[in-house]
Amino acid sequence: MTGPSLAQRLIVSGTLPRLGVQGQAPIRVGALVPFSGPEAFWGQPGIQGCRIWIDWINDRGGLMIDGRRRPLVLIEADSAQGPQAALAAARDMVETHKVRLVLTLGGRDVRLALPYLMERRVLTATLLPSDLSPDYPTLIAPAEVHPFFNVTGVDWLARHRPKARRVALCAQEDELGLPSLATYRAAFRVAEREIVSETRYDADTGNAEQILNQMLAGDPDILCFCSSPPPMIDQLTRAAYARGFKGEMIACTCDGYRDLIAQTSPEFMERFTFQFPDFDDPGLEGAEFFFRRPKAFYETYNERFPGQWTAVSWEYAAILDRWHDAVETADSLGTVAVLAALKRGRVMPHTFGMGRWWGTEIYGIDNALVGDWPVVAVRDGRARIQEFGSVLDWLTAHGALLVEELGAIGQLWHQRVRPDLSEALLADPLTKE
Repeated sequence: MTGPSLAQRLIVSGTLPRLGVQGQAPIRVGALVPFSGPEAFWGQPGIQGCRIWIDWINDRGGLMIDGRRRPLVLIEADSAQGPQAALAAARDMVETHKVRLVLTLGGRDVRLALPYLMERRVLTATLLPSDLSPDYPTLIAPAEVHPFFNVTGVDWLARHRPKARRVALCAQEDELGLPSLATYRAAFRVAEREIVSETRYDADTGNAEQILNQMLAGDPDILCFCSSPPPMIDQLTRAAYARGFKGEMIACTCDGYRDLIAQTSPEFMERFTFQFPDFDDPGLEGAEFFFRRPKAFYETYNERFPGQWTAVSWEYAAILDRWHDAVETADSLGTVAVLAALKRGRVMPHTFGMGRWWGTEIYGIDNALVGDWPVVAVRDGRARIQEFGSVLDWLTAHGALLVEELGAIGQLWHQRVRPDLSEALLADPLTKE
């Protein structure tokens, strides 16, 4: 489990023989992610990365199982059509296409699909670990532990900008925004920073100018946009520049940083700290993580999908990479065997180093893979890694405070209401056929 994966070997050497996969039964993987609507930027770019990864694997013969290589096929569906439609799509993936893994963004759109997938014991991966609970034993978060890695950015900012002490927070009131708000609250408390204002806004109707006005009213040194959607982060950043803000900015992502440099100034954007690097970053050249040569993936992605690289472009592919290793280790596609292979020894390679399965304290189950995470800032016009921070060390030291903040806004697993799957299935057209 600790050796290089097939994808790693392909990129590094390209020496594996091209084995034909014609005539071999394909292995199907489902992607139930948003391709439309306000969350499309957390779906489409990541699936494009999956297509690259699957092409690489299939070009070299496919996935090895039971002594044979079999091709991979991606079955895609838009989760943004509503919970009932997402449930129908999940049923089609499982009952018609016999998928062995389902990739999801997570959140409200799959709130009916997830209990169905658990009932069918389908291995399912989410980018929102807040979906995890003991009720969902085959749901895992192996790519990122959003939003907890954001504590590394706050820690770095506190050490490198010690005079910036007054913080204004804003977050959207949804499954991404509220856990992020709680995490930033806890991180700034640990860093002994004063939170002078907190603005929550509707994810669909929030107005950037009004939000920024409320944030600036407290005379902050730091504007924290938490895990606001990329379009909102762009609008808030431009508004802060127009208002002549001289302090620091921090957020989970800053996908549009190149455009923001052009619309503001390089000096202004050098005061923005975030968490997702470009994969041609020199700081990744010697990193022990799944691609080994991430620059090759980044260049391929930008060649096929120019101008579309985002924070999630690599994340679903990272999940496939971990799953692929586990399938070949277990020599099985069965959920129980693959999950056991994934969690063997509780420690395994994570995207940015070694990670450990964790989560009981927050989610009631150790199904989140936690490793180090990069802190990123703009330098000389490019997003550049400043350091790798230990998420696990922070959680070990300050987990109780994080639980307190999450509980205060109803974000612990036992505070969530499980949907009525039986009623939803009765309304599903597949049930009536």
